[in-house]
Amino acid sequence: MTTPFVKETRPGPRILALWLPYLATERILRGRLGRSWRSGASRESGAARPPLVVSRREDNTQRVHALDERAEGLRLKRGMGLADARAICPGIEVVEADPAADARLLSAIADWCDRYTPLVATDGMDGLFLDIAGCAHLFGGEEEMLAEVVGRLAAQGFDARGGIASTPGAAWAAARYGLPPLPRGTEAAGLAPLPLAALRLEAATVRGLESVGLRSVGPVMRAARAPLARRFGRMLILRIDQAVGAVEEAISPRGPVAPLSVERGFAEPLSRLEDVERLVPMLAASLARDLERRGEGARRLQLVLFRADGAVSRLAVGTARPVREPRLVARLFAEKLKATGEEIDVGFGYDLVRLAALSVARLDPMQADLAEDGADGTDDVAFFADRVRARLGERALLRAVMVESHVPERAVLSLPHALQEPARTAASRPGPAERPIRLLTPPEPIEVFATEVPEGPPLNFRWRRATHRIARAEGPERIAPEWWREPAGAPSRDYFRVEDREGRRYWVFREGSYGAGTPMPRWFVQGFFA
Repeated sequence: MTTPFVKETRPGPRILALWLPYLATERILRGRLGRSWRSGASRESGAARPPLVVSRREDNTQRVHALDERAEGLRLKRGMGLADARAICPGIEVVEADPAADARLLSAIADWCDRYTPLVATDGMDGLFLDIAGCAHLFGGEEEMLAEVVGRLAAQGFDARGGIASTPGAAWAAARYGLPPLPRGTEAAGLAPLPLAALRLEAATVRGLESVGLRSVGPVMRAARAPLARRFGRMLILRIDQAVGAVEEAISPRGPVAPLSVERGFAEPLSRLEDVERLVPMLAASLARDLERRGEGARRLQLVLFRADGAVSRLAVGTARPVREPRLVARLFAEKLKATGEEIDVGFGYDLVRLAALSVARLDPMQADLAEDGADGTDDVAFFADRVRARLGERALLRAVMVESHVPERAVLSLPHALQEPARTAASRPGPAERPIRLLTPPEPIEVFATEVPEGPPLNFRWRRATHRIARAEGPERIAPEWWREPAGAPSRDYFRVEDREGRRYWVFREGSYGAGTPMPRWFVQGFFA
C-alpha cells in the first residue's frame, strides 16, 4: 500500500536520540571485515583480534580518542594517555583517528534514518536526534519504533543505544543511561536519579558540583538557582531548563523537509532497477492526488532508494513548469535511471522507496483544446527540456536571460532551463541600436594600427594572427561604466560596427580615450554580425 507521509497535528516535539559509542572502531572493523563483521566467521575473526584503540594527538600528547568493547573491558578510558593505555594492556592495537571518515559514516547513518522521519540532526561525532512527533504511529508506537531503529542498526553492525523524550536533553540522557521512553512532563522525575553527566555538563562543572556534595541530577534541580549560577555559571541553569523543557532547544535538520512525499515499503527487497522504474508511476499517482488537492504542481522531485543494508541513493529531477501528471513524472525518472543506472549499486535490494516533492508551485487547472492537448507545443518543449536535463544534468540545456546591465557581457545570463527568469527593467531591454548575433565572452583584445581620427574607428586591426582591413564603419556608440560595480575612474567604451574588405562584420570597441597624460586606450572585438 502506498502511504502518504503526512505528519499528525503536533502537540510538541518528541525526540528520539541515538548514541553510537563505538562508531570510530566499528568503522575500522567494517572496513576490514565487511558489513557483516558481527556474524558468522567474521565474529570468530573478531574474537581473535587484539583490543582496538583509536588515538588522537591532544596537547602534544597521544590520547585515547575511541575504543571498542574489549578495550573498555580492560579498564581503558577515553582521554587517557596512550602510554598509560599501553602500560595497562601492552597488546592493544592502535589506529590513528580519522574524524572526517567518522563524520561521513555518521552522515550515512543519518541518511538511513530518513526512512523514519525527515527531521534528522547530528549530535556531535557519535549521536543523532530524530524528531518523531507524528511519525511513531506509522511504526506501531514509540517503543516499537525505538526497538526497530536500534535492532536494524545492530543488524548492520552498529552498537546503537536509543532514548525518547520530549526534549533533546532528556532524550540524550535516556539514550546514554538506558531509560525507557519518558512520557511528556516526566523528564525531571526520569532524570533525577542519574549522574550529573546526564545534563551534558563540562567535566570541570561536574567536579565542582561533586565537591560540594551534589552527585546526581535531582539535588541539583532542587537546589537554589542563584547560588548555583554565581558559582558554576549560567550554562548549568540553561542545561537544567533545556532538559525539563522550560527552555526550548531546537534541533537543526540536515536538509529541508519536503512539502509532500509518498513511500512504499517491501518485505522482500527490490533487487532490480527495472522494478523501481515500474514502481514510480504508482508513487507518482499517489503524489498527484495530494498535489491536486492543494492546487499545486511539483517543480523538483526526488526519488530516494533505501537499501536493506543501510545505503541510500537519491535521484532528483527538475521541471520547467509545475507538473503532477504521473506519466510525465515516470518518464523523467526513467530517463534519470537510464543515465545513472550504472552508478547505482542495488546491493542487497531496496526495502523502502520514497518519492518526494522538494519544491512545489501553484498549478491552476487549464482548459484543454478540444482537438489536441498542448496544441501550441509549449508543453512538448518544456517536457523535452526536462528529459534532456534528467538524462544529461541540470546545465545540459541553458537559455539566455536578459538582466539589468548595459555592459554587453553582463546583460545576458545563461541559466538552466528550469530556473525562473529574473525580473527585467527598461534599462536591460535592447534599444534601437543593432547588436551582433554572437558575442565573445570575455571580449578578445585586438591590435589596431591606425584610426581615421583620434576618436574614430580603426582603419585596420589584427586579431587571431590575421589582419583585417576596414572598408566601412559606423559609430561610435558610447557605453559608460556602471559606477556601482566598477572602481572609481573606470574608462568608458566606444563601440563601432565595422566591415572588412571580405564582407565580414565585427563589433569592436575602444576602452578609454586618447589624450595627454592618460593611458593608451585598448581595443577589443566583442561580436560578429550576420
